[in-house]
Amino acid sequence: MTISEFIAQDGVLVVQPRMGFSDPDLMRRGLLAVAQASARAVATITLDSYTRVNDVPAAAVALRDGVPLNGYPILNHPPSVTRAMVEPLVAAGIPVQVRHGSALPLEIFAALAECGLAATEGGPVSYCLPYSRVPLPQAVDNWARACDLLARAPGAHLESFGGCMLGQLCPPSLLVAISVLEAMFFRQHGLRSVSLSYAQQTDRRQDMEAMDAMHRIAAVELSDVDWHIVLYAYMGVFPRTRSGALDLLGDAAELAVHGGADRLIVKTPAEAFRIPTIEENISAMEYAAAVADEVARGDPKTERLVDTGVYAEARTLVDAVLDLSPDIGRALRLAFARGVLDVPYCLHPDNAGLSRGVLDDSGRLRWSRVGRMPLPRPPDPGPGRSTPSADLLSALSYVERKYDRATL
Repeated sequence: MTISEFIAQDGVLVVQPRMGFSDPDLMRRGLLAVAQASARAVATITLDSYTRVNDVPAAAVALRDGVPLNGYPILNHPPSVTRAMVEPLVAAGIPVQVRHGSALPLEIFAALAECGLAATEGGPVSYCLPYSRVPLPQAVDNWARACDLLARAPGAHLESFGGCMLGQLCPPSLLVAISVLEAMFFRQHGLRSVSLSYAQQTDRRQDMEAMDAMHRIAAVELSDVDWHIVLYAYMGVFPRTRSGALDLLGDAAELAVHGGADRLIVKTPAEAFRIPTIEENISAMEYAAAVADEVARGDPKTERLVDTGVYAEARTLVDAVLDLSPDIGRALRLAFARGVLDVPYCLHPDNAGLSRGVLDDSGRLRWSRVGRMPLPRPPDPGPGRSTPSADLLSALSYVERKYDRATL
């Protein structure tokens, strides 16, 4: 069963872990645990760091020496092993999505085809700029070929990671724009089932506004394909107390329901300390699903959305990129070369690096500098004024402090 078919069955929020193990038996146990959880869930195979950078020999050495990896090395295990590993879930009609993090995914996508898997995620921008030094034109070309390949697989589904750029301190309008543009790139290369991502940020009202903007733009730009929105539980520094972490995850589940997301990628109370176990992943999934069910059964949300300009900014950015070229891949290359898109605090050589995001006193993300992006200019902070390192560190830990303080 495809992810789209699975989601469309009963309208219940689908939850999903980010789980990966190098040992096929352990990975299979994790997949089965997801299938048996008290939640409507999609299963995940997260690939390891060596595979993400196409270092197959290094992964082979680790497997030979019995060194556990931080994910599943799909290029090292025979396709027959992977097919046998996922077969119980395929038989049960539970989708399995492969999460990888690669700027050059063609070889990984070819492996998916050999293993009978057709759901994955990423994007030519979102898996290039934050995670690699691969030149953006090379990433775009590789992703184009990878998408062409994936589109031939029955039930193919591709999720943009564009709404999660750097995880935090990126104002929502840019997250919305990149996610929509990557989904349009996928569509241009033959994908008929796509999803757009958005990562929970620092302010619930702003997140609701951003998700509304994503719905509105996608409804226009992706009207001829099947699409849905995926919400990621907060991707920055996680609360260190268990109660704080669960409160944050619960808020993510509520946001997913009220914001119209169909899938929620969960995090666990262990996130602040280490990679979570299978049991911790299942517990987090079941908790989020229970909160979402309670919210969905309650009174409909009547809070009025306040328009602070997220939609207008995102629409402006999307239109500015589309004006550069009818070829989305070329348009994305030109957009970053000219600073039309500019990710704050991103050090990739192909990113202009002129934009900055800040937290205002109310806890909302806004632009302090927009560089050459076609957005309204924020007030000039004056000569020599920038974001001090202490302020940046404070902003990065804002959510952690907010939720841990609330539990004391």
